[in-house]
Amino acid sequence: MKTCFAYVRVSTVRQGDGVSLEAQKEAIGHFAAQNEIKISKWFEEKETAAKRGRPVFTDMLRLLKARKADGLVIHKIDRSARNFADWARIGDLSDAGIDIHFATESLDFRSRGGRLTADIQAVIAADYIRNLREETRKGIRGRLKQGLFPFSAPIGYLNQGKGKPKTPDPERAPFVREAFQLYATGEYSLPSLTDEMALRGLRNGGGKPVSRHCIERMLDNPFYHGICLLRDTGEAFQGIHEPLISTALFEQVQLVRSNRTKKKVTKHNHRFRGLFECAICRTSMVPELQKAHVYYRCHTKGCPTPIMREDRLEEAAHSELARLTPSSSSIGKLLAGLEEVRKDNHYVQRVSGFDMQIQRVDERHQRLTDALIDELIDKPDYEARKLALMNERSRLQYARSCVLAGDEVLDRIEEAIRTAGSLATTFTHANQQEQRELLRIAFSNLLVADKKLELEPSEWLSEVSDAVSCTSGDPLRETNRTLRENIERLAKCMSMNDVRLFM
Repeated sequence: MKTCFAYVRVSTVRQGDGVSLEAQKEAIGHFAAQNEIKISKWFEEKETAAKRGRPVFTDMLRLLKARKADGLVIHKIDRSARNFADWARIGDLSDAGIDIHFATESLDFRSRGGRLTADIQAVIAADYIRNLREETRKGIRGRLKQGLFPFSAPIGYLNQGKGKPKTPDPERAPFVREAFQLYATGEYSLPSLTDEMALRGLRNGGGKPVSRHCIERMLDNPFYHGICLLRDTGEAFQGIHEPLISTALFEQVQLVRSNRTKKKVTKHNHRFRGLFECAICRTSMVPELQKAHVYYRCHTKGCPTPIMREDRLEEAAHSELARLTPSSSSIGKLLAGLEEVRKDNHYVQRVSGFDMQIQRVDERHQRLTDALIDELIDKPDYEARKLALMNERSRLQYARSCVLAGDEVLDRIEEAIRTAGSLATTFTHANQQEQRELLRIAFSNLLVADKKLELEPSEWLSEVSDAVSCTSGDPLRETNRTLRENIERLAKCMSMNDVRLFM
């Protein structure tokens, strides 16, 4: 009685939990009993045969070539291979004198006619899987063209079933937004961001903290700002799901990731690291810990700018913030005027310009597609230009939504006014990171010159102060502006998108 290996395979792990493996084993066992074959070892694999590289299959071939068995029994031809490379390896075994048996096919693999019949069936099996792959890809592309993402939802989204867009996960979506916002500041490396999000409570589907790899893939995924990307081909499709972040924020994150911004990792987490510059050299004042105190000094050789202790910098910054903080009565008058503008709400209907720009982008997209069909450009060039147009369209749509969301813009202006009214108090009670962020948004320049600070208020803070003076009737103001004009100026300096609100 000769000994043979037996090989059974299913395409998926889920299929392996059913009856397919057992049915194959039963058929092989019956064939072996009829033909006086002893099965010396079973090889089970839960892997598609459409691709090469099945580890169990490869290990089995190695043992057969080493003559650890007289032959091989397989359930049927399409279980052995659906690609020509693996089928050729089966043929090499037969040519080397290893008996090949198929439990459900009555053919003599050693004869010319039997080998030809098996080759034809193998070709049919390969063609079947090739056609199945093409049809699957057509289905995937069809869904993507509809704006649907036919794969598992990335972290921050939930699956809603076939033919339905992903929806934001109410539990994880806020954490995803925070991760993008934190990384965009340039203050976090991937390891530190991973640790920070774990502390804040971001968890994966298994309830464990997300890994660094997961954070990295998340930051690189355009799905979060509305684009469905096929990474294998580089094709991009406009999604119909709700974006979690703006295109501008996503692009800022990519800028940080490409190391085109300042260094993200520092050795010590000093309070004002990277904030203050030497007024003479315009280089960063570097913090150094000496005798329980942190000192900031210019490292330019021969620079006369003196060393400044961190607590003195904090006192000077607080003093300047207190000077810039408007009175509560002035803030109250400005907020009351803002509420009048909110009730009026007639200035947010300027969307026709965006509609025309979006229409032009769509027309360019159509011309680009025509150029591809006419073979005027190649596919890689087409995909690169298409992605650029889709990003441009996404930015225009986001800007248009800002125009329509007048109350949201007014909310941001109100927040800026309230922030300006509590600068000193907030700074006093803030932690190190919050103090650093407050100084960054309150001042456009933070210079150290001759043992004192030269702090230039940011544009938004200057506009708030000017608006407060207007509302309070400051007699020292050189120009007079209406409340409407002040609100417009505030909106313009809030963000690049909001500038278009009053154009």
